[in-house]
Amino acid sequence: MANRVIAGRLRPVIGLVILAVAISCFSPRFLTTGNILNVLRQTSINAVIATGMTFVILTGGIDLSVGSILAYSGVIMAALLATQVPLFASIVLVLALGAAIGVVTGLVITKGKVQPFIATFVSMTLLRGATLVFTDGKPISADAGPAEQFAVLGQGYGFGVPVPIFIMVGVLGVAYYVLRHTRFGRYVYALGGNEEAARLSGLRTGLIKTAVYAVSGLLSATAGIILTSRLSSAQPTAGAGYELDAIAAVVVGGTSLSGGSGRILGTLVGALIIGILNNALNLMNVSSYYQMIAKGVIILIAVLLDRKSEA
Repeated sequence: MANRVIAGRLRPVIGLVILAVAISCFSPRFLTTGNILNVLRQTSINAVIATGMTFVILTGGIDLSVGSILAYSGVIMAALLATQVPLFASIVLVLALGAAIGVVTGLVITKGKVQPFIATFVSMTLLRGATLVFTDGKPISADAGPAEQFAVLGQGYGFGVPVPIFIMVGVLGVAYYVLRHTRFGRYVYALGGNEEAARLSGLRTGLIKTAVYAVSGLLSATAGIILTSRLSSAQPTAGAGYELDAIAAVVVGGTSLSGGSGRILGTLVGALIIGILNNALNLMNVSSYYQMIAKGVIILIAVLLDRKSEA
């Protein structure tokens, strides 16, 4: 049993190493320092969103609204800067907005007894529509107000490393600590392992579910801030399909879709696999259409392996 657990945890890492070695054989540019940093910077946004998604999936849920929360948070951030709201206050307000959206979604699921897939699909649709209405379908520039300070979050460097990578590492570190060393983390695993047993044990399952969707919304808003800073504008169509990338990173990283089993480090590995695959296909000038096919195949393989390990 222990050997199966270890093998399950190492499977994503082995896949990452094999993928990196194979790509380096086809493209000498892949292992250059500049390209590796570029991969990590591109991966950072998906990794941040996938971290929140991990909390949700560990409870046996799903969150399809993360891409729409990213877009909505981004346009609100740009709008606040345009009205000369201080940078720190703007960031706090946007993060609070993301968490609040997650809370509302969680309450719809727990109090309204709506399935997570349906509840988050509704949130995704409503927020995407609200973003398009708010912007009239046009980008909002983020070069007003404290533009230089804001640009650091997405475009800046520290010790030669892009700032988004530091944010990604910080988010992953906090999430790792919460899941491994706090009572809330144990409750998340317990809820995903057996919700009825968790409820009979006295856990406030509705509160825990609502909290994980709040975490997902908070981190989606964080990703929205990073992306808006990186592009110096908020695109109303930003984040389209990001929910699939986040789910893919979580599943490829070894987190079970049925809940109760998974690790944050696995999610990081999954996000890196998705990021490296995208980067490699771009280096080899492969059409984006084929990239979607490759991503679908990887997700399918990960799900099949997940089901096999549960059998």
